[in-house]
Amino acid sequence: MADQVTPRLFIIRHGETEWSLNGRHTGSTDIPLTANGEKRVIATGKALVGKDRMIVPGDLAHIYVSPRKRAQRTLELLGIGCREKFPWHDSHNGAEVRTDASIEITEAVREWDYGGYEGKTSAQIRVERNEKGLSENWDIWSQGCPGGESPQQVEERLDKLIAEIRAKWHAPVMGKDRKGCGPGDVLVVAHGHIGRAFVARWVGKNIMENPSLILEAGGVGCLSYEHHNIKEPAIVLGAAFTVPQ
Repeated sequence: MADQVTPRLFIIRHGETEWSLNGRHTGSTDIPLTANGEKRVIATGKALVGKDRMIVPGDLAHIYVSPRKRAQRTLELLGIGCREKFPWHDSHNGAEVRTDASIEITEAVREWDYGGYEGKTSAQIRVERNEKGLSENWDIWSQGCPGGESPQQVEERLDKLIAEIRAKWHAPVMGKDRKGCGPGDVLVVAHGHIGRAFVARWVGKNIMENPSLILEAGGVGCLSYEHHNIKEPAIVLGAAFTVPQ
């Protein structure tokens, strides 16, 4: 029986920043990775990226990356080995070429727009709401952010992207013989809240119910499908390493 292709999507949260360490909501504010954050992303790349690793560069067809510099730096440090130069500067970052995957900067995977809560911790938000006579039981998943995005708006932009990924990159290779089949995996380099929302929408869950998912700074998640079927999206609880053909 032929080795059938079931494409994967890898979603990566950018590495640690000072604000992620302090629990401050970081949306549009563009701050760099910490030195420790850079080291951890490099370690992640060494452990998970390679011909016999979880993320096989040669199997990647496309990479979506947030416009924020912290996400772009994370992609650089992973050592994917893109033939295409990074759109934000004229460099391959010294990595050997291991993939022909195209790179796209897109607003679709930027962080949730926190509006008036940008740069504030959850504790600070509760105090602020109390002072305004509002309920302290604020939940971004059901209420969104004042002056920022609502859960419905987040779902809309993610649903459009997911539909594009399935139609453009995953459906063309789904179920085909792996030998001679082109690459179909996709990599998304994004942020904490939007990454968690993406995973929930991948399997059709309403994010307003709080998906109760965690994506740590520098963490990697894996999504795919059951039964080689584009209509059966799934969360991969334990992504296996591959064996080179």
